[in-house]
Amino acid sequence: MNVLLLVIIAVFGLAAILAVIRIVRGPSILDRAVAADVLLTEVMCVLGAEMAINGHTRNIPVLLIIAAVGVFGSIAVARFVARRDNTTP
Repeated sequence: MNVLLLVIIAVFGLAAILAVIRIVRGPSILDRAVAADVLLTEVMCVLGAEMAINGHTRNIPVLLIIAAVGVFGSIAVARFVARRDNTTP
């Protein structure tokens, strides 16, 4: 079980670091939005793995809130980019 936890920590940690690098470096708002969605998904996966390992479901409301924030954030960014693209000739 300890080896599995180390693998989970390593994989999710590396993916989170790469997502944060993409958020910081960009270059466009869409790249940053996708990286933020990836980071939110990483957090959800870590919480889900923790629930599976420890055998509880206490984090389900947190998962739902994180998912809602991700969806609404993606919609907001898509509307912003669409509106910005329509105004430029």
